[in-house]
Amino acid sequence: MSENGKTTHFGFKDVAEDQKAGLVHGVFTSVASKYDIMNDVMSMGIHRVWKDAMMDWLAPRPGQRLLDVAGGTGDISFRFLKRAPGAKSVVLDMTESMLVEGRKRAEAAQMADSLDWVTGDAMQLPFEDNQFDVYTISFGIRNVTRIQDALSEAYRVLKPGGRLMVLEFSQLPNPMMQKAYDLYSFNVIPRMGQMIAGDHDSYQYLVESIRKFPDQDTFAQMIRTAGFSNVKYRNLTMGIAALHSGWKL
Repeated sequence: MSENGKTTHFGFKDVAEDQKAGLVHGVFTSVASKYDIMNDVMSMGIHRVWKDAMMDWLAPRPGQRLLDVAGGTGDISFRFLKRAPGAKSVVLDMTESMLVEGRKRAEAAQMADSLDWVTGDAMQLPFEDNQFDVYTISFGIRNVTRIQDALSEAYRVLKPGGRLMVLEFSQLPNPMMQKAYDLYSFNVIPRMGQMIAGDHDSYQYLVESIRKFPDQDTFAQMIRTAGFSNVKYRNLTMGIAALHSGWKL
């Protein structure tokens, strides 16, 4: 049990709430060097289409300031900056080794003047109120210990008129399709993790964490509870992933 007596889930395991961040940090430290390769293999490249769809709906504008939380190796920030001349982005992640891998990418050198890389916690952002035009988090919010706290922090650091956008794995509305997807996820992805990254357990956790994440309507309500308005979502690839959007009005 944690000091406050609260527990949370780490995949399908119950753990003390104050232990989860360290466990998640261990997962991403382990997989950092193979993270981008595994994303391509696991999704057969479809994650790139999803991220482009995120940018299409987001419609970045010149001069905006983005906070890319759980930004890892910079995929979302690179896409944002390519579409928004004069924009700036802060890539924030709690795992330093993920940021190190991001800074090695060619895009990072090309966009160095527009990028900052910050180690930090989504539940306690190291920024003043009303600082950013856009907040994104891509395949990261399900790993946060207290998701509602992270959403409240997103609301706090956004400027009035600012926008939140979340890309996350979600739930398929068709039970038979969900069952087929689960068979693939639980039987294939951890084995891929072992073959490519030498790490079965981390990818077992990642698959389990997807199944523990709230469905689309439940998560949309959590965004509203944090104070956001005009909350909407779009399913991607029949609901394997979903985009959620909200505004600080």
